[in-house]
Amino acid sequence: MSDDGQHGITLIAFVGSVFSPYYAWARKRGRADPDNHCALNVAIYSKGRGRWAMTERGRRHCARSAQEFRIGPSQLSWDGDCLSIDIDEVCAPLPRRIRGRIKLWPQQLFTYATPLEASGRHRWGPLAPASRIEVDLQEPGLQWQGHAYLDSNEGDEPIDRGFHTWDWSRARTRDGSTLVFYDMQTPGADDHVLSLRFTPRGTVENIEAPAAQGLPKTGWLMNRRMRSDSEVQLHEQLEDTPFYQRALLQFDHAGEPLLAFHETLSVPRLVSPVVQAMLPWRMPRRA
Repeated sequence: MSDDGQHGITLIAFVGSVFSPYYAWARKRGRADPDNHCALNVAIYSKGRGRWAMTERGRRHCARSAQEFRIGPSQLSWDGDCLSIDIDEVCAPLPRRIRGRIKLWPQQLFTYATPLEASGRHRWGPLAPASRIEVDLQEPGLQWQGHAYLDSNEGDEPIDRGFHTWDWSRARTRDGSTLVFYDMQTPGADDHVLSLRFTPRGTVENIEAPAAQGLPKTGWLMNRRMRSDSEVQLHEQLEDTPFYQRALLQFDHAGEPLLAFHETLSVPRLVSPVVQAMLPWRMPRRA
């Protein structure tokens, strides 16, 4: 998010895209190759210039090493201090271009990773929960600086085998720490909640999980909730889809008012035949 709060961007680089209908269809035919289903998802939140792109690309269009990940005409590269993302993508179904460079400088690198469920087949961990970002886009014309967050997810099986629903949020506190609440829910089972503070000193602290506060349903009638010491207010709705939502929420923690990025994912909705048939309209594929 920009320092003035007027602009935001989310980027997700996928190897074996968990949201890909093509990857799901390939798995049904036998063992699928995750490197044949890569994508760079770019979501820009800026009044009048918001854009969203996610083109999946096959193995022949992609390459990756310890320092670089190329996905078609876009690429991510790491020089030891800065993560650079060169973007050249086209939105769908309306063909508008996203082109430019983003640079991210971690303020503290973490090696923390934790299983998200009992089998350990799905793992998550922030790489740089507090970072600085510089956005320089030619299309749309946007230049700004701000604060950012970088994390990593990996799994050894399809997402629908490990999860039902989750609400995830992260917020930056006055002392430079990052709070993360990973709230996973499965019918008939106890909730599994990760409640963590990542400090500027490089330490990871387990903190008591606040109570779950209900939120109004989304436009697609998705249930969602947020961990907070008090009532939560919707600041801005960023994404609203049949299976996924992203929003900015205002909440309190330990007496401090905070602004959180918040996401909800409903896996049963994601894997439903209707949603899988809809996804190619937003997620084209270049084999």
